[in-house]
Amino acid sequence: MSIIADNNEFQNNTIMEKKKHSVIKPECSDNDRNFENSIRPKSFESYIGQTALKETLKISIAAAKKRGLPLDHLLFYGPPGLGKTTLAGVIAEQMGVDIKITSAPALERPRDIIGILMSLKGGEILFIDEIHRLNKVAEEILYPAMEDFFLDMTTGKSQTVKTLRIPLPKFTLIGATTKAGELSGPLRDRFGIIHRLEFYTEEELARVITRTAGILNIEITEEGAKAIAKRSRGTPRIANRLVKRVSDYALVKHDGKITKDIANKSLDILKIDNFGLDNTDRSLLKLIIEKYDGGPVGIETIAAAIGEDVRTIEDVCEPFLLQSGLLQRTPRGRKISPAAYRHLGYKNGEINEQQCLF
Repeated sequence: MSIIADNNEFQNNTIMEKKKHSVIKPECSDNDRNFENSIRPKSFESYIGQTALKETLKISIAAAKKRGLPLDHLLFYGPPGLGKTTLAGVIAEQMGVDIKITSAPALERPRDIIGILMSLKGGEILFIDEIHRLNKVAEEILYPAMEDFFLDMTTGKSQTVKTLRIPLPKFTLIGATTKAGELSGPLRDRFGIIHRLEFYTEEELARVITRTAGILNIEITEEGAKAIAKRSRGTPRIANRLVKRVSDYALVKHDGKITKDIANKSLDILKIDNFGLDNTDRSLLKLIIEKYDGGPVGIETIAAAIGEDVRTIEDVCEPFLLQSGLLQRTPRGRKISPAAYRHLGYKNGEINEQQCLF
C-alpha cells in the first residue's frame, strides 16, 4: 500500500497522533483512571476466568521472553464486556512493556494509523479495539507492518514521487472484536494467536464481584455476590456495574452491607430479572411473540419497533439471548425459542400475568 504524504505535514500529524491515542504504562496509578480501569487486574493471578486462554498465554509469553522477541500478534473475539481490553493490559504487564490503546473508528485517515505505528517503540503493544471496523486503507497499511515490520510510503508529487520503505520496531498488535466473521481473511491470517473469550459462569462472576467489592471497600456476603452474579448475564463488565448500583441501594436503604436479600431487592427495582434480562431484552422478546407470532422477523424491523439501533441489538442484546437459548437466528430472521416463552410466563400463546416477573 502506497501513501502520498508531505514530509512536513506528516511529521506534524505524527505529533498530533501521539497526543490522540492513549498510552498506559504498567506502573500507572489506579487513582488516575476511571472506575473500570481502577478495578482492572494487573496479573494473570488476579484475572478471573478464561482459564484455558490464560494458560496458553502464559506459555506464549514465557517463550517470547526466552527468545528475546515480541509476542506474536493476537486476536481476541467474543461478546463485549468479557475482558478483552483488560487481558491486553495484563499481557503488557507480564511482558514489561507499554501498551497503546486505540479503536478502529478513530483511525479514519491514513495518517492516523501511520502516526501511531511510527510512534511505537521496540516490543510495545498496540491494542486496536473493534478492529472489524477498520477501514480498507488502514487495514492495507497494517499488512506489511504486521508481517515484515515495514511501512510503505511515497513522498512528493507527479514527477518527483519517491517510494520509501520505512522500517518499524518489532511490536505486538492485539486486536479485539465482537464480530470476528467481519474481519477480512488477509488481516485475520496475520494474527499468530486467535482466541475466543467465553461467557463467565456464576461461580466465576461471584469471585469477580467479591474482588471488586473488596477494592471499593464494599461489604458483601457470599450469598449477596452469588445473587448479583446470577443476574449479570455471564459478563464481568455488567457484574461490576451492578455491584455499584446494589451498593448505592444498600447504603441508602440499609447499613451498606450487601446481602442476598438486599441484592435481590435492588436488582428488582432496576428491572433486572433472575435471568439477567432488562426491559430492553424483554421488550425485544415480547415484541416477537406478540406482534410476529414468535418469528422469524428481521433485525431491522425489531430495531424500528422497539426504538433501538440495530448495532445495539446485535452487539449488546443478542449475544447473551442467543447463548442462553432464548433467541434463535435463522436465515429468515430472529425467532423465539420455547425457553423464552417459559421464562416470560407465556403458556398456550397467552401471557400468564402471575408468572411474568415484570
